[in-house]
Order: sequence, then C-alpha cells, then structure tokens
Amino acid sequence: MTENPFMIIENRLNQLESILLDIRAHQTKPQLDTLSTDQLLTVEEASKFLTLAIPTVYTLVQRRILPACKQGKRLYFSKEELTAWVMQGRKKTRSEVEAEVAAYKSTHRRKRIVATA
Repeated sequence: MTENPFMIIENRLNQLESILLDIRAHQTKPQLDTLSTDQLLTVEEASKFLTLAIPTVYTLVQRRILPACKQGKRLYFSKEELTAWVMQGRKKTRSEVEAEVAAYKSTHRRKRIVATA
C-alpha cells in the first residue's frame, strides 16, 4: 500500500519546522550585539546625555563639531564617542600644568643673550 504523497510532504515540513525552531532556540545572542557593545543614542537621548538643547545638538552636528552617524534621515550618536568628545574639553589642574612646566624646563635650556658693547 502506498502512502499519500501529501502526507509525506507534510511530515517532512513538520520535521524541517521543528529543526528550525531548535536552531532558533539555541542561538544565544543576536549578531548585532556581538559586533558592538557600544550604545547608540538618538538625538533626544544625546541631548539629555550632554544636557544640551536639541537644536544645539543639531547645530553642533551640522558644524561637524559633535561626532554623529546619519542613517537615512535619522542621526545616531555613539555614547563612547560622546564621552570622549566631552573629555577633550577637560582642563588641566594646576599641579598638572606645573609638572609639565617643570618637565619642559628640565629638557630645554634658556639661551643666553650676550650683550656686545
């Protein structure tokens, strides 16, 4: 006695479906997470993070002062890049400046100007 070909096809489809469900269940992380652990921010989130107004953020991006990525009509900001951008404006403490001056003076000698009479 021969089996119905439609039943054979249905059984095979069910087997394939169960295999695909098993594969999907065993996937640990999406590929996007493995590529980058950096958090992407929208304009609103970036303005809150930087405590700037939204139009100010747009202006800084337009002047290429603030690092941003544009995908379509949307802007995205890397939280790490924004933190690095903020840290670029760090002012040195008095002791750091004095240490740099002392290091400079120790390596560079002042030239003497001899007055000729």
